[in-house]
Amino acid sequence: MPNTTAVRTAQVGAAPFFAGKNKIINGDFNVNQRGFTSTTTATTFGHDRWRLRSAGGTATYSTQAFTPGTAPVAGYESTNFARLVTSGQSAGGDYASIEQPIEDVRTFAGQTVTVSFWAKASTGTPNIGLTVSQYFGSGGSSVVYTSPAVQAITSSWVRYSFNVSVPSISGKTITTSSSLSLWLETSVGATTSAAGFAAVGIQNVTIDIWGVQVESGSTATAFQTATGTIQGELAACRYYYERLLPNSSGYGYSGVGHYYSTTNCYTVQNWQQKRVAPTVTFTAASGFTANSAGTNRAGTSIASDQITTWGMDYAITTAATTIGASAIVGMGGVSSYIEASAEL
Repeated sequence: MPNTTAVRTAQVGAAPFFAGKNKIINGDFNVNQRGFTSTTTATTFGHDRWRLRSAGGTATYSTQAFTPGTAPVAGYESTNFARLVTSGQSAGGDYASIEQPIEDVRTFAGQTVTVSFWAKASTGTPNIGLTVSQYFGSGGSSVVYTSPAVQAITSSWVRYSFNVSVPSISGKTITTSSSLSLWLETSVGATTSAAGFAAVGIQNVTIDIWGVQVESGSTATAFQTATGTIQGELAACRYYYERLLPNSSGYGYSGVGHYYSTTNCYTVQNWQQKRVAPTVTFTAASGFTANSAGTNRAGTSIASDQITTWGMDYAITTAATTIGASAIVGMGGVSSYIEASAEL
């Protein structure tokens, strides 16, 4: 079992600070490109890089806002924290957790790492569990679940620290999109662990989490985000997911296109470079428009083409105009967006 200690928040102000120390991206839950509020659907991403993982009963993952001055670390006025509410789990295989996959299973392989975070419960002293899993990619070696740990928490923000020995990957087969995942669990199994997770036990609880850090070594150092800056953290999140939005009002034109038939306007959309060519999702075609010769033509269908890590071509089908006509293209509704997801 890993060593487990409760670390009081006074320690967070100490050095060292350096970019890349924390392998968790968005550990302060500040980036929320999806406009996430709450979900009960397993595998759904909420705050950037964090997703709900659950089975059985009901698990609700939501974003919560700190009242100014109430964040757990003096001098670090964070905006948001994550809340996980569980109810109705009953069987040994039931569980509820939030998880972040860290790219490449080679990360920390064969090393001792320290996982730390702040947590509090709504009432009582329920358990929170920690599991680290190594996923070797599709067609790779079987998943390895490591060093499950369980800690009773209180109704006040406290920093908890766990030492975990990450196994060697010697002899393993690694394929694409491998990862080292961190799972923070509020409910797992009745008396035994589920799928190798920490045996937290069945709990109907509300647990809040903030300031998650995974770093090399056996000591929990001062918390910082993966990049150490607001701009850097957003860019790190956008390497995996980006939501392209219109203006806050009116039309959000984003490029220039041309009609390669009387009804199809072709254009190019760029984004920050992604981990791999992303999966692209559009909202309703009617939310996109092509303005040619001063007339806005709303989309009736929309489709992507030639997706790369840097961007894509896409076509909007509209009312007819002249072949070869140029157009200013973009989104015609404030609720419209394009998603480019290269999540693990």
